[in-house]
Amino acid sequence: MNILITGASGLIGSSLIQFLFSQGHSFFSLQRNKKNEETFWNFDRIPASSRTVPFDAVIHLAGENIASGRWTKHKKELILTSRTQGTYQLAEYCAGLEEKPKVFISASAIGFYGSRGDRALNESSRSGTNFVAEVCRKWEEATAPASAAGIRVVHGRIGMVLSGKGGTLPTMLPSFKLGIAGIVGTGLQYVSWVSIQDLAAMFSLLLQDDTITGPVNLVAPEPVTNYQFTKTLGKILKRRTIFKMPAFVARTVFGQMGEELILSSCRVTSRVLQEKGFTYSYPDLEGALISCLDES
Repeated sequence: MNILITGASGLIGSSLIQFLFSQGHSFFSLQRNKKNEETFWNFDRIPASSRTVPFDAVIHLAGENIASGRWTKHKKELILTSRTQGTYQLAEYCAGLEEKPKVFISASAIGFYGSRGDRALNESSRSGTNFVAEVCRKWEEATAPASAAGIRVVHGRIGMVLSGKGGTLPTMLPSFKLGIAGIVGTGLQYVSWVSIQDLAAMFSLLLQDDTITGPVNLVAPEPVTNYQFTKTLGKILKRRTIFKMPAFVARTVFGQMGEELILSSCRVTSRVLQEKGFTYSYPDLEGALISCLDES
């Protein structure tokens, strides 16, 4: 396939390109247009050859980093507009092409479901009510021009991505290695995760299976609690995890981001991947973490 991709330089994008390139796919990386605030993307860079060799698929990953820095009013505006404006303009561009891509895969997140305690969630579960859930809803709604044009649209609701090369895990390791890590809050909040290797294979499935449309939870089959995650990583690193970060400390240090990302509980599995018989390379947390540490 000839694939148009955004967010190619990010953790997911770089791993995905490497994986899909090995399968024979080709890519064009679409970049942000920094000179024109009205036009989010630099569509002028797309080569004229795409008219004769059109894009078979679009993978849209770009968006303001949601976990970097406190959520000021300005930061929250960037988080929302980078996803809604960027997605809508890209979907509208694809809808206007004479030869349209067969599939438009737009990243979303399991934050769509909000914080739901220990309730088991899948693709049919309702959305949450917090800021992250609102962002995810509007993010997915912004693909409307592509759907209206008859393009197959998939919303990949991504869980916490585990990789030794970036993302959340490397930021955790120093405190774990020093033996000062521990559970956060009650430790009962669920973490729905996915290994970077399995995530790439999931995207490959979404590209190739033309029966898949709408939301797909891109997560491992076994979500764990913060307590289980902490103890598993401590066991692998052979470090004690006796310290605790009370919930009020997380709220004080991280603000709303701490409430919605660190203390939030989202117990998500993927009914779609299960029905499609997806085979995981790392279905359990311990194996996934060992793999990540080997590559870090």
